[in-house]
Amino acid sequence: MINGIKTLKFGVEDREKCQEFATDFGLKQVHSDIDDTTKFNMDNSSVIYVYNKDDVRLPPAFEEGSTLREVTWAVNRQEDFDKLKESLKDVDGYRVDENTLYCLDPNGLTLSFEVDILKTNLEQVSVGINQYGSINRVNQASPVYEKASPLGIGHVVLFSPNLKAAQTFYEEKLGFYLSDAYNDRGAFLRCSAEGWHHNLFLLKLPNKKEPGLNHVAFIVRDIHEVIGGGLNMNRKKWDSFIGPGRHPVSSAYFWYVHSPFGGAFEYYTNDDYLTPEWQPRHYDYSLDLFAEWAVEGGIDSATRRQINKM
Repeated sequence: MINGIKTLKFGVEDREKCQEFATDFGLKQVHSDIDDTTKFNMDNSSVIYVYNKDDVRLPPAFEEGSTLREVTWAVNRQEDFDKLKESLKDVDGYRVDENTLYCLDPNGLTLSFEVDILKTNLEQVSVGINQYGSINRVNQASPVYEKASPLGIGHVVLFSPNLKAAQTFYEEKLGFYLSDAYNDRGAFLRCSAEGWHHNLFLLKLPNKKEPGLNHVAFIVRDIHEVIGGGLNMNRKKWDSFIGPGRHPVSSAYFWYVHSPFGGAFEYYTNDDYLTPEWQPRHYDYSLDLFAEWAVEGGIDSATRRQINKM
């Protein structure tokens, strides 16, 4: 029914700083078709719009400060769009405006839906990885990246104090599939039966009583681009939260950078690809499930060693 994240709209306190950050992060700025906004395009046709925080054209914020204000999900076909119109009729914020359907999720975040298919046959492909028993790269070195060029928006992570209600909404109203779960702490959800490990992660924290944005994750080609992107952000003096590292749940390599958009921006690659035969795993949350290994605060771009914050 849904094939991915088409558009994110942010309301921010400092658009100029966000423009600088996004450019350094590797997003491509293009001419915006919405007055007084900044627009970034990615190779898979996903888009980010950046508004001033107090712009009246934005829906209400679900938390204070700079943050995500609207997520547009790409819907496969008109018949799927029509099914969503029926499914969401009793949901808060429901309205239909020309070719767009709107509602609020249980976190108070505005969602919209439009018929579109995100690109998957991208020209940007990763060089093969050689592993024991599987030779995929011959007479060719692995790449080294000076910076990252994200291919698309992979997933969004939301703080969801009422995790059960939010998970039920996305599964029952929107047809999302549970990939894996932390018992009473988090739900990894993908928007189609066959696809990458998650397009949405709902996170419940004991000390976080209000909804909000945790981070937005961007797909890159391989682990070398994760590292090249993170090193470049360090070189540009943006603060790393954690990374590089690897998530045991989803298998993805990651690097998180604090963002003026609100929350963090993440580079990631190598997440699991699932089919309807996959059975969700349920875990009691622990730190070793978040990261098999990770570098706190990033790597210094000059020494290529862990940053010493002492």
